[in-house]
Amino acid sequence: MSRTSSHQGMRGYLRADGRKGIRNFVVIAYLVECAHHVARQIAQAHQTEGGQLIGFPGCYPSDYAHRVMEAMCTHPNVGAVLLVSLGCEEFRRSALLDAVEASGRAAKLLVIQECGGTRAAIGEGRHWVTQALAAAHAVETVPLDFSDLVIGTKCGGSDGLSGITINPAVGRAFDRLGDLGATLMFEETCELIGCQDHMQQRAVTPELGRELKAAVEKADRYYRELGHGSFGGGNIKHGLSTLEEKSLGAYAKSGTRPIAGLIKPGTRPPHGGLYLMDTVNDGPVRHGIPNINDTQTITEMVASGCHMIVFTTGAGSVVGQAVAPVIKGVSNSRVYQRLADDIDVNGGTIADGVETIDDVGERIIAEVVSLASGHPSKSESLGHQEFALSYKTYEPAGPACLPV
Repeated sequence: MSRTSSHQGMRGYLRADGRKGIRNFVVIAYLVECAHHVARQIAQAHQTEGGQLIGFPGCYPSDYAHRVMEAMCTHPNVGAVLLVSLGCEEFRRSALLDAVEASGRAAKLLVIQECGGTRAAIGEGRHWVTQALAAAHAVETVPLDFSDLVIGTKCGGSDGLSGITINPAVGRAFDRLGDLGATLMFEETCELIGCQDHMQQRAVTPELGRELKAAVEKADRYYRELGHGSFGGGNIKHGLSTLEEKSLGAYAKSGTRPIAGLIKPGTRPPHGGLYLMDTVNDGPVRHGIPNINDTQTITEMVASGCHMIVFTTGAGSVVGQAVAPVIKGVSNSRVYQRLADDIDVNGGTIADGVETIDDVGERIIAEVVSLASGHPSKSESLGHQEFALSYKTYEPAGPACLPV
């Protein structure tokens, strides 16, 4: 049996909704920036044991942020949740607490203004997390299949080799993983400008094809109005010549299989297949640059159910994620040698003539199996827990976006 068809050793944690997680984290979630310090102090005491810090800095309500926070707190990689509130913010904390408890997870709401302030809140929070982690570590695992996994891909700090080496290798791995039953997700509509007609042809229905094309055209309009795109100075410095070249490289990560749907951040794919995530704000420009923050777009894919993210880079990136492990792939051996402690897969071997795209694709799949078998990625081992969430506005996806 080849290593890509074998999933012996892949085990996870069964949740009440039938999904399975590859981790059993305890999340400490602050609900306003004023509670960030207390939550961070609680989380840092348990960082090496599975305590993960996430949060929303805003004070006034946001349907988008609430949806993402609820999705993160009920993510299959999460076993218990401590919500940390200052007490006077407008975040709908009781509704979030109810949703977490309804999902079958242990949950507690800690209100700083009501429990005696900073020191008291930190002490109470650490005590609760200690107990929650002990319970999490005692949970038995169950076997995992590829059909249990949701995997996303993202690129950041791309270079002139990204579209030639590591990104096509991810695309090859995605084709194989999809054939094995995994649900797959790619995004960056702002970095797919010029590829919309190709995606339209891959859609499973004509109606979905039109929605895919419209999502990219929306991103193009948004950036024209904003006066700023995702093609940056770092890309030029490291060998990318045009937006079209960057788009083709980003597109290569999606592989060649049919596209099954178009989703918005915080909504889950209804069934298996390959999905595009629309990460560009709906409506007029309101909240600044929507997709220049790699950490926020990773967060959005995780909120849509991704168990792990395959992140590619050319210039070099060290980011991880709080709730889902990140597999880091690099396009060239020069950066791999410099950042070997942070990189899981060196795709530069393709340019070196040592391996083929298929070879590197196989190694990416082996990393997926390793993560789903409980082994940490490089970013996990280094303690990376990046998380970013700000204000955005999205309209619900219409029926054409998710054909049956």
